[in-house]
Amino acid sequence: MTGNTERREIVVIGGGIIGCTSAYFLTRHPSYDPSKHKITLLEASKVAGGASGKAGGLLALWAYPSNIVALSYRLHAELAAAHGGESRWGYRRIHCGQLSAKGRAQDQAKAQDGKFSNGDSVSLGKRDRAAMGKLTAAGLPQDLDWVAAESAKSYYEMGTPDNTAQVHPYHFTTAMAQLAEEKGAKIVLGSVSSIDKEGGAVRSVTYQDKETCESTTIPATDVIIAAGPWTRSVYPPAPISAMRAHSVTIKSKVPISAYALFTEISLPPNFGCTNTFVKSKLPYSKEVTPEIYARPGDEAYACGEGDTMVPLPKTTADVETDQSRCQDIIDYVSSISNELRDGEVTARQACYLPNVQAASGGPLIGQTGIKGLLMAAGHTCWGIQNGPGTGKLISEFVFDGKAKSANIGSLDPRRVL
Repeated sequence: MTGNTERREIVVIGGGIIGCTSAYFLTRHPSYDPSKHKITLLEASKVAGGASGKAGGLLALWAYPSNIVALSYRLHAELAAAHGGESRWGYRRIHCGQLSAKGRAQDQAKAQDGKFSNGDSVSLGKRDRAAMGKLTAAGLPQDLDWVAAESAKSYYEMGTPDNTAQVHPYHFTTAMAQLAEEKGAKIVLGSVSSIDKEGGAVRSVTYQDKETCESTTIPATDVIIAAGPWTRSVYPPAPISAMRAHSVTIKSKVPISAYALFTEISLPPNFGCTNTFVKSKLPYSKEVTPEIYARPGDEAYACGEGDTMVPLPKTTADVETDQSRCQDIIDYVSSISNELRDGEVTARQACYLPNVQAASGGPLIGQTGIKGLLMAAGHTCWGIQNGPGTGKLISEFVFDGKAKSANIGSLDPRRVL
């Protein structure tokens, strides 16, 4: 690594949560000097255009890998306190639980609600004594009142506000980018075509400008590859694969309490969804597992299972959304919640998550064996949770030559490259 007193040209590749938090912490490192150190963040299409803008935003001390979780969880709280995260990106402590429930066919759900709803209908948001008795018998907390009483089977607490929180991923990621810019980082929209090396060390990065389509080469003493599922397209040796994930957001017309739910929903044979399944003679013939996160402002985020049916496109702007998969998620969560059934669907979206194709798992954070070339990728579904910790560690690799805030030897990219 170049000495901290010398000029440095630092290039961060990727405008998702990992790239943006890396840029943020680089500009906050004690050795950072904007008169000597230039930081350029290269993003192919749009900051937070991929999973970092479409993820759930769950934060948890019980996440993985354990060697960076505690650091990152603490940094989330510190960032929120320092920059008004509660109002700026929806940071708050929440409850989290595993919910087992019986889904209802749409007509059945409407009838059990005491009325057949139309586009203007609104669930009462209250439960009578009998309904509350059912929820209590199933073990649901008293304030988790947006699950239909006749659907609830059992509830297991996974996390409390002492060890679980959330952020809005898009707002958090874009805020990190803006805060990095305020301290001197430069954000450039362009697709990286090559990382140029000489004598076993990085020397420059070449990219195609998004607006002009012109090829530009900029000098580099340090390059951080934080391109998520696109890491392999930037650096082919990286064992990073991609999985597509669909999600929706629903605006409830009544208040919904702050819970994140990992569900197991048994669907009846006559359940109308666009994904085909074998109908059974049993009362319930299919189990689905959507995750549902209540957000500030009475918005709910819900996501379904991933798929690898469509290969990773060139950029986040080219991601295809399967509308039928989104509708299935809507139908699944509506089958157990009148509030979500009667809410307004505000987004149907898809993104790709990065996975490490190696026995050691992921993510991969640190040196690659090429001087000045660092990797921070493969964070799976915990990218938002582990973004700050990763960014902090990357800043230490660049300015201190090693990770100081956590022991991450098991995440060393050189073990799998």
